Amino acid sequence: MPRIEADREDILQEATALVERAELAVPGYDEHVVIGFRRDGAASIYIGADPVYQFNSQGELRRLYLNGRLIKADHGRLAQLDRQRRAGEVQFVRHDLTDAETAACLSNLQQHLTQLRLSLQRDQFTLIGQVPPDSPILTRTRHWLDSLPQSISIARVPNVR
Repeated sequence: MPRIEADREDILQEATALVERAELAVPGYDEHVVIGFRRDGAASIYIGADPVYQFNSQGELRRLYLNGRLIKADHGRLAQLDRQRRAGEVQFVRHDLTDAETAACLSNLQQHLTQLRLSLQRDQFTLIGQVPPDSPILTRTRHWLDSLPQSISIARVPNVR
């Protein structure tokens, strides 16, 4: 996640783990969308600072930020980690998402993926910037979106590998 989550403009410059990345203005979104790929092909999608969806190289959802909450994959299920500050320390309190909560997260994700796929197919976006400047990131993003299964799987672990 970006060090400065509230500043979407820093994502394009600071998300250096994403060796290829692009920032787009997409109709229907108030915030810019940053899509990027790690060296191993693992993708991340930032819609402003929230929501953020991170995938592994197999296209499985491994971690997300949604409504200010960190949610991670754990053995094919989703677990929410809430940050609580107590006596000068930060603790994470875990909540395993119910089937209904998981379905809502995946439905939200699917709506974003569909909207992004259609916007890119129809060339209904504005490219704000990309790193590196000569990268075929838009073609790669189109191919990646088209290759995703209809139903996104949840990874076994939240790590990229």
